[in-house]
Amino acid sequence: MPDVHALLGPSGAKRWMSCPPSARLEEQFEEEQSDYAAAGTLAHSLAEQILLYNNSEISKKALSGRINKLKQDPLYSQEMQEYIEDYANRVWEIVNEVKTSCPDALVLFEQQLDYSEYAPEGFGTGDVVIVADDLVNVIDLKYGKGVGVSAEDNPQLRLYGLGAYLEHSMLYDIQRVRMTIIQPRLENISTEELTAEELLAWAETEVKPKAELAFAGEGDFAVGDHCRFCRARKVCRAKAESNLELAKYDFEDASLLTDEEIGEILQKADDLAHWVKDITDYA
Repeated sequence: MPDVHALLGPSGAKRWMSCPPSARLEEQFEEEQSDYAAAGTLAHSLAEQILLYNNSEISKKALSGRINKLKQDPLYSQEMQEYIEDYANRVWEIVNEVKTSCPDALVLFEQQLDYSEYAPEGFGTGDVVIVADDLVNVIDLKYGKGVGVSAEDNPQLRLYGLGAYLEHSMLYDIQRVRMTIIQPRLENISTEELTAEELLAWAETEVKPKAELAFAGEGDFAVGDHCRFCRARKVCRAKAESNLELAKYDFEDASLLTDEEIGEILQKADDLAHWVKDITDYA
């Protein structure tokens, strides 16, 4: 996926906006490869071919040939095919809905979206972009099934929306940006709509200052759930100090733990277990 090569790419936006110095810190570590990420890439490739066919950009013969080639991947399964077909159908429902009011709507797939005006060298790839009169739709496929992902206040999706707005606002009088996540394996569809003015204000006040810090490798380290996929998490001092602080538990003077204390310990233990595994793997 092209945006993984951008220092301030959309997929890591929550991390570099929450913890600006992590962007440069991560450069010291190689990209982590996993079957989950590879399956997501394959799923996106399948989706792109089906949508290109739906949009009459490739023939049925070309679609069949490309799908057969993708089927050679060991991560391909009929289950994946069915989930992605469901995703493509949902996308096409949105396309048809838009075209009822704007028959000549522009429909684009895997479009590079540049927002370097607000984040140095910032760009990403939008799965689906639909431009129609005063509205631009951005749709993002999430193939994972671990946790449902919301479009509300989602910096990754907003950066895609920002890039789409900046790309097409010169030719279209875009007033609204609608951003949708479709997660077919969880039957999850989430949408956020902002006015162009609201999105640009967010970019100016939230993205721009944090992106400048991140690009310079400056700012304060901050620990949170955004650390989960940070490549530096195994040796990050801020993360270590936070987790060692978690290990301290101030017990009340009583012979038995209360249910509330047990619950708090278990929550901390889960965080500590993940951190210890990361340290062990690194060692």
